[in-house]
Amino acid sequence: MSIPILRYSLTTQNQRVNGFETNPGEEQPNIYTTDNLPTAFEMDEIIWACYRQIFSEHQILSSTREPFLESQLRFNQIKIKDFITALLLSDSFRYLNYNVNNNYRIVEMCVQRILGRDVYNEREKLAFAVVVGDKGFESFIDLLINSDEYAENFGETIVPYQRRRIIAQRSKGEIPFNLKTPRLTAAYAIKQNSAQLLSSIAVRKFRPQEQSPKAGDPALFLTMVNEVAPLII
Repeated sequence: MSIPILRYSLTTQNQRVNGFETNPGEEQPNIYTTDNLPTAFEMDEIIWACYRQIFSEHQILSSTREPFLESQLRFNQIKIKDFITALLLSDSFRYLNYNVNNNYRIVEMCVQRILGRDVYNEREKLAFAVVVGDKGFESFIDLLINSDEYAENFGETIVPYQRRRIIAQRSKGEIPFNLKTPRLTAAYAIKQNSAQLLSSIAVRKFRPQEQSPKAGDPALFLTMVNEVAPLII
């Protein structure tokens, strides 16, 4: 028997507050939609916005493109909602995001990119993580895509976007959801045999005190040489 989704409170967040800005600036999201019969150029922008929302910008490569789905979207055979769903369930998204993150991180990432907001709290993160673990990734995506929240904010013809980024958190290093890099572990980098990934991951090793070098140990001399070597001309 499937585990029912846990209950959690809807914590107040910025996207749940009506806007009051008189002069919208660059922080206001661009709305990409197929409601107004877009031109070929505008459709290119819509497709790019879909990729940029679901994948991090550095992940938008030729291998992540879906030409057949793009063609269907251009000729109105599928809706933006269908295109977004297909990108989330694609092999590329699984390989670049789902396979390299735990359930909690993938919940955060998908809520941000599908619903355009952060998770409300740890309780919501746990509730969705249980869904991923019990029913699988596809059921979790279906739950978000077919939710009332998604329908009310994006419907079938609007590209999801980060809702209301007007927040006083720039000092905290806040960045758009679609620019956040997925978590890559050292084990994943070793598996992929990627020196570039390995060099970008800080691997910290604990050394017991009794194994620390003592006075007179040659290891101390070697460390000293490495420290002064760059100063020798």
